[in-house]
Amino acid sequence: MTTQLNPVLRYGASISLIALIVLCLLWEFKIAPLRPGGSLLALKVLPLLLPLRGVLKGRLYTMQWAAMLILLYFMEGVVRAWSDPSAMSALMAGLEIVFSLVFYLCAIFYLRPAKQAAKKNAARIT
Repeated sequence: MTTQLNPVLRYGASISLIALIVLCLLWEFKIAPLRPGGSLLALKVLPLLLPLRGVLKGRLYTMQWAAMLILLYFMEGVVRAWSDPSAMSALMAGLEIVFSLVFYLCAIFYLRPAKQAAKKNAARIT
């Protein structure tokens, strides 16, 4: 039994992950860094690079753990949108919320058919 995985959701997850990486780099180096000239907070991009290859290829396991990882960026976006005094930084945080939410939803709905197939297969075996 093969599952039909939606390529549009995979592309949505890939594009939103790349957009989040670019946003974080621009945010911390150019647009609204915590310190003039950039800050070490740009290193927050490194964990996003780990799942990039697997997400681009649509690997299920990578999508699963990347969906959990992305929640950290969603939380950071919410905190910084609420607390950063700079309007530009709050705007960047809002974009971070949007990109992380798009990734999360795309990943979850991309994985759904595979999870349902695995449940049916497990029920059939027992």
